[in-house]
Amino acid sequence: MAKSARNLWWIAGAVAASIVVYVAFRLAFRAALEPQAILKSLAQTTSNHKLVIEYPLDETLFPPEICAPLFRWKDEDARSNIWLVSIEFRDGADRIDEIAQQPEWRPTTAIWDQIKRRSLDAPAVVTVAGLHRRSPSEVLSAGRVTICTSSDPVGAPLFYREVNLPFVEAVKDPSNIRWRFGAISSSEPPPIILENLPVCGNCHSFSADATVLGMDVDYANNKGSYAIAAVGESMLLDAGTIITWSDYKRDEGDPTFGLLSQVSPDGRYVVSTVKDESVFVPKPGLEFSQLFFPVKGILCIYDRQTGEFRALPGADDPNLVQSNPTWSPDGKEIVFAATEAYKLRRAGSERKVLLGPEDCREFLVEGKPFKFDLYRLPFNEGRGGKAQPVVGASFNGRSNFFPRFSPDGKWIVFCQAENYMLLQPDSEMYIIPSQGGQPRRLRANTKRMNSWHSFSPNGNWLVFSGKPDSAYTRLYLTHIDENGQSTPPVVLDRLTAPDRAANIPEFVNASPTAIRRIREQFVDDLSYARAAWEFLKSNDYQGAERQARKALELNPKSADGHHFLGLALFGARQHDEAIRHLSEAAKLQPDVADIQTELGVVLVARRMLDEGVRHLRRALELDPNNAEAYFNLGAVSLSQGQTQEALRCWLRAAELKPKDHEVHYNLATTLEEQGDADRAIEYYRKAVELKPDHFETQARLGTALCVKGAVGEGLAHLSQAVALEPNDVAVRYNLAITLVRVRQYGQAIAHLRQILQSDPRNLDAILCLADSCVETGRLDEALLHLDEAFQIASSAGNQALAGRIAKRIEILKERRRISNSGQ
Repeated sequence: MAKSARNLWWIAGAVAASIVVYVAFRLAFRAALEPQAILKSLAQTTSNHKLVIEYPLDETLFPPEICAPLFRWKDEDARSNIWLVSIEFRDGADRIDEIAQQPEWRPTTAIWDQIKRRSLDAPAVVTVAGLHRRSPSEVLSAGRVTICTSSDPVGAPLFYREVNLPFVEAVKDPSNIRWRFGAISSSEPPPIILENLPVCGNCHSFSADATVLGMDVDYANNKGSYAIAAVGESMLLDAGTIITWSDYKRDEGDPTFGLLSQVSPDGRYVVSTVKDESVFVPKPGLEFSQLFFPVKGILCIYDRQTGEFRALPGADDPNLVQSNPTWSPDGKEIVFAATEAYKLRRAGSERKVLLGPEDCREFLVEGKPFKFDLYRLPFNEGRGGKAQPVVGASFNGRSNFFPRFSPDGKWIVFCQAENYMLLQPDSEMYIIPSQGGQPRRLRANTKRMNSWHSFSPNGNWLVFSGKPDSAYTRLYLTHIDENGQSTPPVVLDRLTAPDRAANIPEFVNASPTAIRRIREQFVDDLSYARAAWEFLKSNDYQGAERQARKALELNPKSADGHHFLGLALFGARQHDEAIRHLSEAAKLQPDVADIQTELGVVLVARRMLDEGVRHLRRALELDPNNAEAYFNLGAVSLSQGQTQEALRCWLRAAELKPKDHEVHYNLATTLEEQGDADRAIEYYRKAVELKPDHFETQARLGTALCVKGAVGEGLAHLSQAVALEPNDVAVRYNLAITLVRVRQYGQAIAHLRQILQSDPRNLDAILCLADSCVETGRLDEALLHLDEAFQIASSAGNQALAGRIAKRIEILKERRRISNSGQ
């Protein structure tokens, strides 16, 4: 113990000594520095000093309540290892001089308060000089910007969302999304007021007086659910606070997701997009991991006083997509984005929220343009009127979206991109007079993605999202003056965790403590079951199992819970447990065809064929148009040698699901094996049309066409197959021999050589290559290949083949001799 105490005393002494040394170094360095001389030297030179202050930008205007920013610079002179930061003011008092050990500097609270006070409505000059510790009098590099502090406060807290990336992970497990609420003056991220929500919560908005909050939520297995709650320190979202946009003309049967809803300024109404369909698809990578924009929808008004839903005349044309609405400050007008509606080519029978890439190929792969224009419409207490294009934000060859009025109604700030809507890399903010006019690009735009903006209640500041330097979206501020001019962006770097994207920022006309906690009491077993289904759609069986078990904890008799748990366990190859839960689901909901189908599939996989077939046939009794049941009955029939029954089932499945690639492929292969080449080719062609990147379909169609004599078309499909799977020797060989048939020897030789690079002892390829060389007059090369083939055949003990090759060698040598003698 005494020895340990001595060690502690020694360590404490060493630390104290190091602090003394460091302080002494700083004092000595300061003494060696002559800031005035350095600044004077800089003023007298015009050379490029190789230092760029990356933040703040020149002429940045800070709000008076903001906490200290991080000054950052890039010094291209590798010799610089210490920097002088000098700030000069117009008040004539002493400069602020600080030393930075890294190419960044954050002022202390005391220094920052002094900077703000002395730069209030008067620019301060910030100079950063790069130096070397051993010769601090020599300036290696320098940069300079001016900054200023506004006398206009922000005056309101922010409500915003933090999302984990990539987007597909947030959709699968929304419980990681969280909401914060607090002032921009905070030096730490504001308090989390809502988290661990197992269902998706999305767009939110407030009434002008901040007494009403509206938020998109998933509730009771309904994507059209929407929460409307009174704002308070402790808020509760329960079933009593939730409406569903699906109640608008529910009897029509069109699914509604209720997108981009907005509460009216007086809190009485909410406007949303209904009868909608959207491109809502994940993309690879973190930076822009989703593509989202509506392609169908009308605007609908919900009246909180009457509880009624009604379409908004003037924005209810089913031939258009009308979405992304915003209210004028007086509530008398709505501005929205619109364009011609579009039906997705690959949209299946199920209306999904999260689409796969195959559903949106025309946009993800083909880059189909889709541009929105802004329109204005009188509200007239829900009676609407005639929509008119907004001058300056329509028909300009760009996509115009996300309009927001300034609180005084003087300006509209909107986003513009080449195509689509939210989260576009080239999205930039523009400002126009609220009645329309020449658009002006905001100076505040960062170099990549600028969107989702909100005015402060006093109209002096605009918050927005951007991601100029990171995959994770950050929040920014800009000042808007009476002429609609904006200032360079102020990054709110203290508000967000480094591993989260901040989005949907909204200024709230309330105190920073007006909301301390939002609790939910609407999540039930259906919510968890739905979450399980989202995991299943992305083949995340562990996540699906976890959510389904939570559903069963809340309700052991949840049919969906047992159903989705059974599917998750089947995906994890736990067949017996899967059968148990699917059987329980079938008991709880005996008349649901999908459960019968999936139970039948699992039983068949377990080789319990008779019982599996019984459930598949029961599914067809419940739903004679159940394509999945027909498909799986076809597979069972084929495995039992009942080929005609398999074909009958698959033909019916193809009628019911004409866009199902696997059904058409199975039909084609079975018909081909039955010798019906013409019908096989018909279904192969359809399968290729549905899935052009499916290697086996391209290869088999190409081969079948060549056999039928349609060599040109067959070659095209074989070539496509080889492009999809360059290492498949068999298909490349089929392509090569077909090229030989049509005397395209040069291409055939190239493919044969490619085969021999990966399979140098492939006798078929060697012999075909030899023949091709003969046909092109390269007899010496042909003999070399035949000699190689002879050696391989002999070493393999195939004397018959070796003998035939030897005879070919003799004939070819004689041919060469005659050819040479003729010369």
